[in-house]
Amino acid sequence: MRGVVKWFDPGKGFGFVVADTGGPDILLHVNVLRNFGQSSVADGSIIEIVTARTSRGVQAVEVLGIMPPDRGEGMPLADLAGLDPEDIRAQPLQPARVKWFDKGKGFGFANLFGRPEDIFLHIEVLRQSGLSDLLPGEAVALRVLEGRRGLLAAEILAWESAVPRDAD
Repeated sequence: MRGVVKWFDPGKGFGFVVADTGGPDILLHVNVLRNFGQSSVADGSIIEIVTARTSRGVQAVEVLGIMPPDRGEGMPLADLAGLDPEDIRAQPLQPARVKWFDKGKGFGFANLFGRPEDIFLHIEVLRQSGLSDLLPGEAVALRVLEGRRGLLAAEILAWESAVPRDAD
């Protein structure tokens, strides 16, 4: 089934999906999302899921894919304005660990593995990457650019979705 994430609250551990075909909201539990390799998902993301009907209603039991919400016009940060999205995607994905992220403040920092420099993480880049929050110590993959005030993430991916899965 395909739908749109209506809302997801990582603090509560769940959210809801509206199916493209209509019908009642579909419960999306954080454990199902974690099995896909993410701890959050941005509101408005397109999501493909396997569902099951339970005594409590329809629930997602497996996530097959997530496409971030439409970026709309322009980039979220002045440092990224004017850059071609293809140029951003051409940057290598680099493994990193979240140092801290404060959703209320709208930013945080990560460190590339083996490097001490802080990488700035902005909430709009996070949302446009299809995520809604990050936890300290969480493994991520970043596309990093040099901004006016230092290094910043131009794309943030959950580690599991950035690493190709081996073919069985």
